[in-house]
Amino acid sequence: MFDPVVAGTDGSVAGSAAVEWAADDAARMRAPLRVVFAADRSPYDIPKFSSREWGEALTRNAEKVLAEAEDLARKRQPEIEVATRIVEGAPAVVLREQAQSASEVVIGSRGLGGFAGAVLGSVSGHVAGHARGPVVVVRSGARETYGEIVVGVDDSPQCDPALAYAFEQAVLRGARLRAVYAWQLPVHAYAPEIVCDMDEIRRAQHRVAADKLASWRQTHPTVEVVEDVRSAHPVQALSAASERADLVVVGSHGRGALGSLALGSVSRGVLHHARGAVAVVRSPRV
Repeated sequence: MFDPVVAGTDGSVAGSAAVEWAADDAARMRAPLRVVFAADRSPYDIPKFSSREWGEALTRNAEKVLAEAEDLARKRQPEIEVATRIVEGAPAVVLREQAQSASEVVIGSRGLGGFAGAVLGSVSGHVAGHARGPVVVVRSGARETYGEIVVGVDDSPQCDPALAYAFEQAVLRGARLRAVYAWQLPVHAYAPEIVCDMDEIRRAQHRVAADKLASWRQTHPTVEVVEDVRSAHPVQALSAASERADLVVVGSHGRGALGSLALGSVSRGVLHHARGAVAVVRSPRV
């Protein structure tokens, strides 16, 4: 039995998409689902308005949103255990704390407020950079199922948590795993006095990717793995691969191609440009 899957919702379309995604993952994991509403009272804490009146209205709205979310989850996956919770605090802080006891946290890409304020900015950036486990950012709208998970691979150990999560998702879904290793020539390679053997460089990059995936193939022999080695920027490569993927998995920081800037150029770029859901898996800090 897995720890609970946590879904953050605010009653928006994106929040409902997060609940549906989380319910499906909970069913696959045979884990309970916890749907959370962040009751952030700070915007109403001003002398001009009655904080009690606004607080009661916020609570009533939260209860309504959670009742609808629970109904949606139960209709989607009748066999799962569903609990709802109103938690006082700012959305980013609430989600980070909820992640301490969760298999994953699922959040919509945009919404009305609560969890939705700036999901691809302050909220998701904070949670993905600090949460204990995977943070899945889900886009609303119907999308075809392709039976493929995409994971970003680099040459550092910091991408291992992302690989572990991606292989686990592939097993749970019975999906193919596309491991994208994106590489770029260093700037000095373009100097006219330097002669590069491009064929040897390509072979070397393929070896790096193969070596990185070798142990994972052994421990997950039932997963079909496609080694996708491309000469491209990681964001470009992963965004292109997302066109026919059910989920894209990236690490949150590291020292290789996918981890240079924590939630900077790569993870944030994929969150903005990928076609479907993106899971950001934080590497433990040493």
